[in-house]
Parts: sequence; structure tokens; C-alpha cells
Amino acid sequence: MEQGVRLADPARFDLRGTLACGQDVDIDVNCVFEGQVSLGSNVRIGPNCVIANARIADNAVIHGFTHIDGEQAGVEIGEGALVGPFARLRPGAQLGPEVHIGNFVEVKNSSMARGAKANHLAYLGDSVVGERVNYGAGSITANYDGANKSRTVIEADVHVGSNCVLVAPVTVARGGTIGAGSVINKNTEPGVLTVARARQVSLANWERPKKKPK
Repeated sequence: MEQGVRLADPARFDLRGTLACGQDVDIDVNCVFEGQVSLGSNVRIGPNCVIANARIADNAVIHGFTHIDGEQAGVEIGEGALVGPFARLRPGAQLGPEVHIGNFVEVKNSSMARGAKANHLAYLGDSVVGERVNYGAGSITANYDGANKSRTVIEADVHVGSNCVLVAPVTVARGGTIGAGSVINKNTEPGVLTVARARQVSLANWERPKKKPK
């Protein structure tokens, strides 16, 4: 606090490792810091966060109930990034400036370039994500086949619709769009719309199964 860190309640602050802070850092209640953590200037940490082995750059905001653990690989969060609430960053997560990671999003061993966004209910593992990518709710990278892990590349200005599965190894080329509900296991061309899902069928006069009388 003498160095310019604002603690909402010093009695509810838990430091279990080393913490280096810039100027005008604001830390809310019930936060736990482990390992080696560095916070830049004007960083805001919301309530009930656990942060271990991470470097968080200036003007970043970590919303409440976020869990960050870099372990040996570390976690890097760029300037002005927004993370959480209820986000999880695992070892090797590297977020560039102004990246947005929203609620119930998990990032592991992946880099996200400036302005990329994954705002809801998503998973990015073993991935390279380009600038200004929008990664839709419910989408995942299928990076593990049960024996080996493979990489997904999402180039700049790609839009991935909701509930998509990107089956690694795969590259989504610059400026492309992936239609909602698609399973993508082949590389796409730049600037195209790619849709991979079953054709919708409606059956008239269909009745739901009914319980047999006891």
C-alpha cells in the first residue's frame, strides 16, 4: 500500500509468493497471489481471483472469480486486455494488447494477437489466434486426439460462429468466416464462408415418444 497499491481490504489479501506492482494498482477482496506475479500500472484485479506465475501489463482488467495459473510456462496478459469474470488462463496463454476473454472461457498454450476476442463459453488450446479474431460462444479447438496434441491457426480478421469445433491440425485463413455449428477439419481459403453441418430437416406429423402406462 505504501507503494501505491489500493487494497479494498488488507485483511482479505493473500500473498503466497512474490508480487511486483506498478503505480495505481487496485486489488479487490479475497484475491490470492502465488508464485511470481507482476502487475503493471493501472491494473485492476476484481474480487475472488487466484493468480499464479503471470505477467499482467498496464491498464489490464481482471474481473472477479478469474483463475490464472501459468505454472512453469507462465501466462502473459497484454496492455489493456480484459479478462473474466469466471475465466481460466492456463500455462502458455499469451494474450496480446486489448484482447478480451469473457466468462467461462479457457485458454491454454495459445497466443492471441491484438484485439482478438473470445467472450463466452469457449476453449482455445494449442492455438495461434490472429488480430481482431472473433471467436464465438461455445466454440472449441479439438487439439487432442487421445495420443497427440496438434495446433490450430486462426489468422487475422476471422469470425468463428457459435458452437464450432476446429479439429487440429487446421488453419482458418485470413478474413474467413466459419458458420455456426460447423465442424472444421480441413484448411480454409482466405475470405470465404465455410459451413460444415448437416442439412436441416423438418418432419410433419411426428409425435414425441410417450411413457408407457404402468
